Amino acid sequence: MAKASDPTIRPMIRSSGFKGKPGKQATPAAKAPRTPHLLSETEIREVFRRFHKASPEPKGELEYINPYTLLVAVVLSAQATDAGVNKATRALFKIADSPKKMLALGEDKLRDHIKTIGLYRNKAKNVIGLSQKLVDEFDSKIPADRDILETLPGVGRKTANVVMNIAFGQPTMAVDTHVLRVANRIGLSNGSTPLAVEADLLRVVPPQYAMHAHHWLILHGRYVCKARKPECWRCLINDLCRYPDKTPAP
Repeated sequence: MAKASDPTIRPMIRSSGFKGKPGKQATPAAKAPRTPHLLSETEIREVFRRFHKASPEPKGELEYINPYTLLVAVVLSAQATDAGVNKATRALFKIADSPKKMLALGEDKLRDHIKTIGLYRNKAKNVIGLSQKLVDEFDSKIPADRDILETLPGVGRKTANVVMNIAFGQPTMAVDTHVLRVANRIGLSNGSTPLAVEADLLRVVPPQYAMHAHHWLILHGRYVCKARKPECWRCLINDLCRYPDKTPAP
């Protein structure tokens, strides 16, 4: 989510021979992926120094009015583009910018507003469910606690991290497919799951860059380090990146 400026790095497999006893069918020895060399502490600092220099205050691309509409927008953005969500929520948030107003709108009318977004039926159900829980248990306020946020319908760790970062100023690492791919390609992490990459980023990102780190990585993945054809020739960290299959200039 931030403005800028997916298969992950392909594993490099070590070849192995065949082992077996005479007279028996040989079976291939297990292949082990070669761990890519990670960036050093100095190199990581330089990566984020450049990101910061290019975009000191990266902003999320989802449009919202308050913490509640931010939460709803992030829930709706799962497996959808920010642009598509914004197109649907501009009219929605004019009439339903609080949990009580969303409940008054109702699930049927909510579906009508977001029907251009993928999985809209299930998302409408979740938005109504989380709105009801916010009214019943939190006086319509968004709790500034990631663990509590994750108890709301439709809210996973990534969504909770985004809300904690943007709404409450916490240096969380929201790992989506862009962040996972870019972190592996650059050499910030070898993690194969969002949780593993999140843990690595929390450990290696210099504290002064932690607040905006996931925004820089998301935007870099969205606009430069693209999944199918990364635009390496215009990448500001090309010389530091560990990705072995850099794309040449067209």
